[in-house]
Amino acid sequence: MRHLFILLISASVLISCKNKAITKTESDVYYTCSMDPQVVEQKPGKCPICKMDLTPVKKSNGDKKDEIQLSDQQIQLGNIQTDTIRNGTIGDQLVLTASLNFDQMKTSSVSSRVMGRVEKLYFKNIGDYVSKGAALYAIYSEDLNNAKQEYLLALEQKKTFATETAIDFEQLLQSAKNKLLLWGVSESQINELARTKKASPTTTFYSTASGYITSMDIREGDYAMEGGTIVKMADLSTLWAEAQVYTSQLAAIDLNSTATVQLPDIDGKEIKGRIEFVNPEINPDTRINLIRVSIPNTGNELKPGMSAYVVLKSRQRQSLTLPIDAVIRDGKGATVWIRTSGQSFKSKMVQVGLESDDRIEIKSGLTAGDVVVISGAYLLHSEYVFKKGADPMSGHNH
Repeated sequence: MRHLFILLISASVLISCKNKAITKTESDVYYTCSMDPQVVEQKPGKCPICKMDLTPVKKSNGDKKDEIQLSDQQIQLGNIQTDTIRNGTIGDQLVLTASLNFDQMKTSSVSSRVMGRVEKLYFKNIGDYVSKGAALYAIYSEDLNNAKQEYLLALEQKKTFATETAIDFEQLLQSAKNKLLLWGVSESQINELARTKKASPTTTFYSTASGYITSMDIREGDYAMEGGTIVKMADLSTLWAEAQVYTSQLAAIDLNSTATVQLPDIDGKEIKGRIEFVNPEINPDTRINLIRVSIPNTGNELKPGMSAYVVLKSRQRQSLTLPIDAVIRDGKGATVWIRTSGQSFKSKMVQVGLESDDRIEIKSGLTAGDVVVISGAYLLHSEYVFKKGADPMSGHNH
């Protein structure tokens, strides 16, 4: 009986040791699929999803709960690539939708100095170019004709009575001349009037500026009021590229930076310009502001109304940068994966800054020399969630 009792105890101890050995084996090795990492089995076999052979993965004693280990096959199939983060230069770039418009600093209008009927317009089409000093319109005006007659009368009186009376006819003549000048009659026209002694019923007025006609507010036969606009003109040697910018983007705009205006209608032509104006008033409905970039219009190749893009770049500065695809961003923040050893990876939260082309600035969370996953970061994130059953950033403070 005693021998039987000893035999039972020995068998019990042996079974216990065997179970422990099995438990240890199960905890040290598991089997997963490199294509479907969510599949985790305790014994070899085939993946129930893709039917590939399961890959054995051995857990190292130093495996930490906030890290994940991959097999060589998983790293190869997942295209996990790393790079060492280092200091580089980065500058912000902002692309805004714009359209070309007249440079309002180089627009002008020609108004009638007197009331009368417009007998002739020398330019009748929008877009006609008018040079400074060119005849613009001819007007019939009773007031102007009376002023001409007053001037001729003063000339005649000065010639006839200058030596016979104490009246200062020179002053009377100058007063009549000043009235004509005030109403826009030129010196050469007054001299011609004095020479011929004949007053034409119509008076021709000349352009005081050069430019392209942008609007015509009157037609032949219409009556022009004193001060009424005859034509409006614009000098197209420079144009404005007017771009819309959201309020949230204003802080990123460097008013001293160089602006590049891209013109898709002219084979993507690019012209350098400068920011001339930022509207201080924001539209409360759209939260959109307006900036204007002045650009030269060499050869008048550009036309108001053309579509354009305004590219604004800030100054380059030294900073840690990574490819944009290396950063995983969600509502909780931004994270990257770093290699802690040969096959071990760990997620770290970072603070990002400027983006330029395919690079992004890392303001904090990493130091120069960290080995960062630049390809396959999203696969690592998914692998961690499947294997650990939790978000890799759940234990971080935000």
